[in-house]
Amino acid sequence: MKASPTNTQAAAAILEVVARIPRGRITTYGAVASRAGQPRRARLVGRVLSQLPAASRLPWHRVVGAGGRLALPQGSAAYERQVARLRREGVEVARGRADLRKHGWNSPVGGLDRWLWRVGDSGDET
Repeated sequence: MKASPTNTQAAAAILEVVARIPRGRITTYGAVASRAGQPRRARLVGRVLSQLPAASRLPWHRVVGAGGRLALPQGSAAYERQVARLRREGVEVARGRADLRKHGWNSPVGGLDRWLWRVGDSGDET
């Protein structure tokens, strides 16, 4: 990523969004991009996060691919670190995926909506 004023502003916005993801919640690269004012730039989010220093305290591990897929190569040290961090926060990870419906940040079927409307209790959400 070239360091232009536009890219620097986009990176700063992305980092700000990632910093706000609550513990025990996950969101997608695309959702981070949209919240950062960079719709359709999920790859930029991945690029920005891949350039974080090793000692960064930013919760990069809470960002996953579409459908809850962990984007890092299975078996890599970074993948194992992401899985361990997510599990420590109570996020279930199985077969390289985390459940966005259950653990998603502002998930439409989570929290108050689920309690009020019983959405998702029977598997019928329409």
